[in-house]
Amino acid sequence: MSTWNYTNKREFILMGLTDSKEIQLVLSVLFLLIYLVTVLGNIGMILIIHLDVQLHTPMYFFLTHLSFLDLSYSTVITPKTLENLLTSTKTISYMGCFTQMYFFVLLAGAECFLLSSMAYDRYIAICNPLHYSVVMSSKLCSALLTGSYALGTVGSTVNMLCMGTLDFCNSNVIHDFFCDTAPLIALSCSNTHDIEFIIFVFAGSTLLLSLIAISTSYMSILSTVLKINSASGKQKAFSTCVSHILAVTIYYGTMIFTHLKSNKSFSLGKDQVASVFYTIVIPMLNPLIYSLRNKEVKYAVIRIIKKREIALDN
Repeated sequence: MSTWNYTNKREFILMGLTDSKEIQLVLSVLFLLIYLVTVLGNIGMILIIHLDVQLHTPMYFFLTHLSFLDLSYSTVITPKTLENLLTSTKTISYMGCFTQMYFFVLLAGAECFLLSSMAYDRYIAICNPLHYSVVMSSKLCSALLTGSYALGTVGSTVNMLCMGTLDFCNSNVIHDFFCDTAPLIALSCSNTHDIEFIIFVFAGSTLLLSLIAISTSYMSILSTVLKINSASGKQKAFSTCVSHILAVTIYYGTMIFTHLKSNKSFSLGKDQVASVFYTIVIPMLNPLIYSLRNKEVKYAVIRIIKKREIALDN
């Protein structure tokens, strides 16, 4: 069986989501609108937190970087997807494909650990409020953030080293809309058993460790909240966690469905729908979830607008 690699064939073909021109046009308009909302929502969240001094807290420090990660990994995927939907050119270079995959895995992994850090922040805020400012120091916040990016980088590098050993036989057609691990492994003619195992272990470890941290934090939070006598006190405590719980549920649900299974079992239907959801839709949802359900963000917007009006009047 003949093989091709970077030395003799320098591009892949991304088949995308559909062959129908009409559906491609509809998807291109939909994805463009989603991407614009994603960019505006996440940049808006970053600017609001930066401009309002009252939001300069550990929780919003992490939220700033969550918005940055969402904006970044959406940008890694969506513009190329739009290009493929709007033009007849469906190709992506060998290096472009692996670069896209590398940064996507890095950013997605970093987001898993960042969500864990946010859960720990909520745990300290609710279970140990008197020592919150001492425990959640700027030094610890920076260490948690650095650790999130570092662990994401390690996982992505291991993934890239494994994928770089694959041979691709006869076909360079990727049956997906972006370069992800599963469709590339499904395309390979190499014996992928060991590679699949290594990738599964690293992806599973990332999800498992971050989920353990989140679950442990929220079990402690639940135990503490149940001991609060007043209903208003319980509601206030839960309200600080609702946005994060919702974001975690959506993100991890689609990630687990897509990645924690054999990559050879990749299917064009349900797997692509899940991929669209967590690569394109979720980055748009997070700023909406945190802004619409967060009174502090709403009040911050009002304060910024009032300051702006006063500055214009003067």
